[in-house]
Amino acid sequence: MITINTYLNGEYLNSYWADGLIIATPTGSTGYSLSCGGPIVAPYSGNFVITPIAPHNLNVRPIVVSDKNVISLEVEGRSQYFLASLDSRSVTIDSAISLAVRREDFTMSLVRLGSTNFLNTLRKKLNWGLDTRN
Repeated sequence: MITINTYLNGEYLNSYWADGLIIATPTGSTGYSLSCGGPIVAPYSGNFVITPIAPHNLNVRPIVVSDKNVISLEVEGRSQYFLASLDSRSVTIDSAISLAVRREDFTMSLVRLGSTNFLNTLRKKLNWGLDTRN
């Protein structure tokens, strides 16, 4: 277990006592956040989702914040080092280092195959609208 002191634009948000913390965008880490109890986030919604991984208090829940925020993180624990995983890459970081997450100014174009879109994919993967009783 680690403690992750979290700030939004320098203002204290919370200290998460958890196994980790997910910072997700609408197009990145949303599946991992969803599996930890986070919300479904629509593309182009302009948000970050902060989702604790296995929090050690029951009243801590995921929170959706504007992507105009800078999210700062300070980690405490029994070890001097912790692991940060960023887009499938892992880096060992000294606990004396503070991390900051912010939205970058550039945009990226994504490929859309055929007639699939976010809502169709959501309905298909989550079986929304299907009545499996019959």
